[in-house]
Parts: sequence; structure tokens; C-alpha cells
Amino acid sequence: MKWTLILIVLVSLLSCSDIEKKKDTHISTVTYIEDAPKLDGRPIENFWNTLEWYPIDQNWIGGPFEHTDFNGKYRIAWKEEGLYLLLEIVDDSIYKQAKDPLKLWWNDDSVLVYVDQDNSGGLHRFNSNAFTYHVALDGNVVDLAEDKEAHFFNDHIISAHKTEGNTTYWELLVKVYPDTYTTSSNVEPAVLKKGDKIGFALAYGDNDQSEKRENLIGSVFIPGEDKNQGWINANSFGTLILDK
Repeated sequence: MKWTLILIVLVSLLSCSDIEKKKDTHISTVTYIEDAPKLDGRPIENFWNTLEWYPIDQNWIGGPFEHTDFNGKYRIAWKEEGLYLLLEIVDDSIYKQAKDPLKLWWNDDSVLVYVDQDNSGGLHRFNSNAFTYHVALDGNVVDLAEDKEAHFFNDHIISAHKTEGNTTYWELLVKVYPDTYTTSSNVEPAVLKKGDKIGFALAYGDNDQSEKRENLIGSVFIPGEDKNQGWINANSFGTLILDK
């Protein structure tokens, strides 16, 4: 009887492990680039035009929205120092209201970058198992840290954006940090290489002059009713495979 109970417990633990393990979904192969773009919000480099557009079209938070209210897509490449992103965001209202960048930062128009360096998945709300970077219009980058407080992560992402009419182009360099990072450590970002698999997703927080953001539109499909999972659980991320 004793060994039967032990066997049942072991089977249960293994089953839970299988359930919690991240599945590789929304897989994208990312192209290597020889020369880094100038991060100025002006995507004039020729290589950008050779890369595939990926949509930002999954409504994670909020009600239905019109195509003229929001339309987003992105391109992605990599070098050893990090991921390079180009976003094209069509939005009829770009809004920033938070005076303190460490308070209510999620209610402003912003780009959200979700990164899991080893593609391991799992919970990450107050640790560096993965990151949810909020890139604000003023360039500040904010996420929660191990002390359960908001911190600047401005050295993790360098960004620039430029708006023409209703269209804003964002260019970003995203440095990819391992799960050993803490706000008090000197951990360096990973040096990327061919064959790396990285958990990844993008989203855009859209606010059209309201007290709170109206929509959070993401790049990957998340099943179930609660689709705002990325800031808590890296299992919801897609998977990048670096090619060269």
C-alpha cells in the first residue's frame, strides 16, 4: 500500500510538470543582420524591407476596436548584442498622462516587450525568469522586480519612435538578460548566437484619452478568457529561433 501511494504521488508530480512545461507555439525564425540599424524611428535601412511583417492583432484586454483606431505589426532581427525590432503602429490617438513614470505606467500608450531568455516558461511576476518591459513614449522602460516594486530597466531596451500622421514607427534594441539577473547584480545580457530559442511576445497598450488604457493588443494568441497572462506567466509567450 505504501509503495502504491508513493507511485501515485510520483505520477502526479510528473503530470504536473508536463502541464506546466512551456510549449513552443507561435514559432518565428529570426534573421541575423550584419549591421545594426540607427535607432531613430526612421526605418530607412534596406534590410528592414527584406524581413517579414508579423501582426499585433490579438485583443488581450478591452472591447472591440476599429482598424482605424489601432493597427499594428512588427519586424524582428538579431545580432549578438540583442534583438532589433521595428514596429509600425497606426493609432488615431497617442496619449501619455502619468506624471510619475513608476506609477500607473500601464495606462499610457506604450510598447510591451515580453522576453524569456532560455524559453523555459513559468511564472515571473516578481523574478527574472522572464521580463515584461513597458516601453513608454518618453523612452523609460519599467517592469516589476524581485522586491515587488516597479523599477527602471532603461539599460535593457534602447528605443526611438517617430510619428507621421496616425502612424508611429518604433525602433528598439532589446538586450536579453538571463534569469540570474537582479536589480542589485552586475549580470550582463546574454550574447546571442545561432540556434538560441527565446520566449517572446509583443503588445501595445492603447489609450484614447481615457483614465485607463482601453486595449492591450498582443502578438500571440492566448487561449481562455483571461488573456492578460504575459506579465505573470511566460508559458503564454511565443518562441523565437535565431538563424544565421
